[in-house]
Amino acid sequence: MKTIGEIKEEFSAAREADWDAICQMYETDLRSGVQKLVQQYRKKLDALEKEKLRMEQMMQFEHKYEHLGYLCGIDEVGRGPLAGPVVACAVILPKDHSILYLNDSKKLTAHKREELYDVIMREAVAVGLGMASPARIDEINILQATYEAMRQAVSKLAVMPQLLLNDAVTIPGIEIPQVPIIKGDAKSASIAAASIVAKVTRDRLMVEYDKVLPGYDFESNKGYGTKAHIAGLKELGPTPIHRRTFITKFV
Repeated sequence: MKTIGEIKEEFSAAREADWDAICQMYETDLRSGVQKLVQQYRKKLDALEKEKLRMEQMMQFEHKYEHLGYLCGIDEVGRGPLAGPVVACAVILPKDHSILYLNDSKKLTAHKREELYDVIMREAVAVGLGMASPARIDEINILQATYEAMRQAVSKLAVMPQLLLNDAVTIPGIEIPQVPIIKGDAKSASIAAASIVAKVTRDRLMVEYDKVLPGYDFESNKGYGTKAHIAGLKELGPTPIHRRTFITKFV
């Protein structure tokens, strides 16, 4: 008879697809430690099934338009910060992908975003990124800079899509048909994927900026107007990555 520790290791090493079979194997083992493990993994299986159902809902727009060909989700991150670029991402997911936990990037932990970033970059048909610098934002305003970053992201796709699924906006200057979806990053898997890649890309960039521009706490605030950021701005003045049109009341 296996020890409880060995059974625990067996569960830990198993694929999610094998959890049910292992639960059935040990459900007649009356040792309390084994029963706790079975109950624990039964709960995980229930949660997994709920997540699969949620993701099926997140594919409603993809299923609706899949007859058109490649569908591309588009989202941006960084419209509100006082410093750093606005980053846009365009993602084409495979029709038959099985990626779970895609959601509005703001609803995910940093650790989960990093995990999903790797999965998306590995499994996506194509990913395009676009950025508008702080200087460009000051020059043409944040909305136009966001549109510019989105157009850039689409232009960098290795495969051209037949339809764009956008988070709430219609991007001017693009001939590809578009479907704007309010709160799209919580309703479309493709837009959620774009949201995650854009967020991770920008967050990583702001962490690097923090190393060369200390005193503003960019690593933590990612350029948003926190107390520490504003205190640094008042003490040290603006950096080259600050948006001059956003900081007039602080300097």
